[in-house]
Amino acid sequence: MTESDTAALSPFYYRDNYVRLCDTVESQYGDILNSAERAMLQTFRQLGFNAQCLYVRLISRTGPWFRESKLAYSELGATAPIVDELLASEMIEEATALSTEELGKLFTRSELQQTFFPEQPKFPDKPTLLNAIEQLALGPEAQLHALKVIDPQRIVAPHGTELTAHLQLLFFGNRRQSLTDFVLQDLGLTRYYPYPLDREHRLFSCREALEEYVACATLSDTHYALLESGEQAQLPALAAQLLPVDIHFASSAKRWHRLCNNLARDLERIDEREMALQLYGRSLRHPARERRARILEGAGDWAGARALCQEILDSPWCEAEREAAERILPRVMRKLDGSRPPRRRDAFNEVTLAISRGSASVEQQAAACLQPHWEAVHYVENSLMNTLFGLAFWEQIFAPVRGVFHNPFQSAPADMYDSAFRIRREHALAARIQQLREQDLATILVEAYQRYQHYECRWTHWRYISQDLVAACARVIPAAHLLAIWERMLFDPAENRRGFPDLIALGASAGEYCLIEVKGPGDALQDTQRRWLRYFQARDIPAQVAWVRWSDD
Repeated sequence: MTESDTAALSPFYYRDNYVRLCDTVESQYGDILNSAERAMLQTFRQLGFNAQCLYVRLISRTGPWFRESKLAYSELGATAPIVDELLASEMIEEATALSTEELGKLFTRSELQQTFFPEQPKFPDKPTLLNAIEQLALGPEAQLHALKVIDPQRIVAPHGTELTAHLQLLFFGNRRQSLTDFVLQDLGLTRYYPYPLDREHRLFSCREALEEYVACATLSDTHYALLESGEQAQLPALAAQLLPVDIHFASSAKRWHRLCNNLARDLERIDEREMALQLYGRSLRHPARERRARILEGAGDWAGARALCQEILDSPWCEAEREAAERILPRVMRKLDGSRPPRRRDAFNEVTLAISRGSASVEQQAAACLQPHWEAVHYVENSLMNTLFGLAFWEQIFAPVRGVFHNPFQSAPADMYDSAFRIRREHALAARIQQLREQDLATILVEAYQRYQHYECRWTHWRYISQDLVAACARVIPAAHLLAIWERMLFDPAENRRGFPDLIALGASAGEYCLIEVKGPGDALQDTQRRWLRYFQARDIPAQVAWVRWSDD
C-alpha cells in the first residue's frame, strides 16, 4: 500500500476494521463462540484505544515474536506504556526463551555475530552462523539473555491469533479473504453489490460446523505440506485418516470433496490405486467418478467400468464427466463383447492463416489478419461471454438465497459453481430467460452494464469489455444464440465459463458475426474448446478454428 493510499484512510483504519470484524461476528455468530473466545473479545474491548491499535498491528503481521524496539508507529507515539498495558491484560506475552531459529528471524546476521562470535571472522551466511550458535549448546534462555546486550528491550508475541483466524473465517466464510478486503473497500478500489445479510443466511450453523470446517482445512494443509516437502510416501497414511471421516455439514462439503479428489489423484501417481479408488468413492464432485472408471478400466474390471460409465451417462454431474464416460465406454465394450462402435470425428469449420512472425501474440496477429474482412475483430477469450452472462443474470446471481452470502465482500454467491445454483433459482432463472426472449436484449444488457459497472462480480470483466462492445455484440448476435450459450453455461457454470473462442468478428448487420478459436503452430484444441465448438455447430452458431502458420518459415 502506498503513502497516497494510506493518506486516504484514517490513521487508525486497521483498528476500526478489526472492531468491525469483531462486531459483525459477535452479531452473527455470538452463539457459537466458546467462552475463551468471548472472554478474549471482551478483554480486547476493555483495552485503551492505543493498546487496541498496537494489538491489531501485531496480529496483522507475520510473527509470532516481535522486538519492542522495532515497534514504531507514528500514530501511536511511545510504545513502552502500550506494551505494558497489553502485558498486564495478558493479550500478549514476553519471551523468556527463544530457539535459535526464532532468534534468526528477529536479529540480523551482524547482531548475532557481534553477540556470540565477536572475535571470529564473519560467517559466510546466516544459516551457517545459526548452526554455529546451535553448536554452542547455550540453551534457549541463555541465548535470549545474551542478546540483551544488543537490544535490552522486550520481545513479545500476541495471544489470540487462532481467534483472529476464526473471526475472519466466520466473517468471510473462507480462508482466502482477510482484513485487506476492508481496506480495498475503504479506498474505493472495490465495491460489492448490496445483497442482504442476516443470521439466517450464515454459513456455519453451529460450533460443530465450524470445527468440522477447520478440521478439513487442517487436513488440506497437511496434504499441501507433504507435497511441498516431497514426502509423498506419507500420503497413504493421510488417506487412512480421511477414509473413516464423515462430513455432517454443508459448509465443509465442497472442501472435503475437493480434498478427497486431490489426494486420490496424488495416490494414483505413486501407484496406490486401491486407496485412491476408495477416496474417489467418498467424493461427490467431478472428476471422482471419471477417475474411478479409469482405474477400473486399467485394472481390467470391465464390468465395473461399464456399470460406472452407464451410471455417469444416466445422470452426469457435468459435461466433462459425460464426455469422459463416452470415451471410456466403447473401449470397455470392446473388451466385453468385441463391439466396435464408430468413433466420433469432429469436423469443425476451419481456416488457415499465413502470418509472418511478430512481437504480438498469435491471437492478436490473427485478429489483425482477419480485420479487413469484418467491421471489427476483438480479442476477448472467455471475458466477453462471461460478462454478457453476468449482465443478463445479475439479479439472479445476487438473489438473497439462503446460505450463499456470508459477508459484504463477495463477488459471487457461495454456490455459484455448484449444481445447486441452478436448482435453487430454477423458477427465477426460468422467468428471466423468458424475459430475455421477449424483450430487447441490447437494451437490457446495456442498461445492466450502466447500472452495475461499479460493482465487483466474478463474471464481469469491466477492464476488458466495454459498454460499446456489449452493445455491438447484442446488436449483431441473435438473441436465440446468446440464450443458447447462456443455457449451457447455467447447466455447469464451473466448467462452461471456460473454453470460449479467442476472437469475435462482428459484421455490420444482425447475424453477421463469427466466434474464432486461434491455434498457433503446434497448438491443439482443448477438451473445453471442443465441447463449445460442437455445441455451436449443433445450434448453427457461427464459429471456426483459425490454424496459423508462419509465412516466413
